[in-house]
Amino acid sequence: MIRHPDRRTDHEIELAVVIGKKADRVEWHQAFDYVAGYCIGLDITVRGPEERSLRKSVDTYTVLGPWLVTADELVDPSQLSLKLSVNGQVRQNANTRDLIIDVPGLIAFATRFYTLMPGDVLLTGTPEGVGPIKPGDVIRSEISRIGAMTTSVQGELISGQR
Repeated sequence: MIRHPDRRTDHEIELAVVIGKKADRVEWHQAFDYVAGYCIGLDITVRGPEERSLRKSVDTYTVLGPWLVTADELVDPSQLSLKLSVNGQVRQNANTRDLIIDVPGLIAFATRFYTLMPGDVLLTGTPEGVGPIKPGDVIRSEISRIGAMTTSVQGELISGQR
């Protein structure tokens, strides 16, 4: 749901890494031991002057799915294709081999600053092609070996309606 219809709101497809056990100061070579699994992360972002994490934390703006593919089913997430289309038009088409920081590197980096707990989700970052969405748009997100999901963009909730 678009919470701020007066502002630009963008889509971002990302690989979502779900943590399976408490992780603190994890070394790169041990990082996969802490992964429960993977899913698609549709990271919606409202543009504006606020601090970045606030613009990504709006209710309904992080969509995960379509299910969790466990780490034993997907041992190596470094060669996955990512594709996102809006209303049938491809906007993002990339591969996880092009990530600036790979999955083990992301886990090692994150756990230098904070402890990850089971169920925590790390989003790996998005490729080029980020673009605006509006109410009525239909987003199709796909990651190879994980699946695909369709998300309908809704308009702003009118006070008192659910």
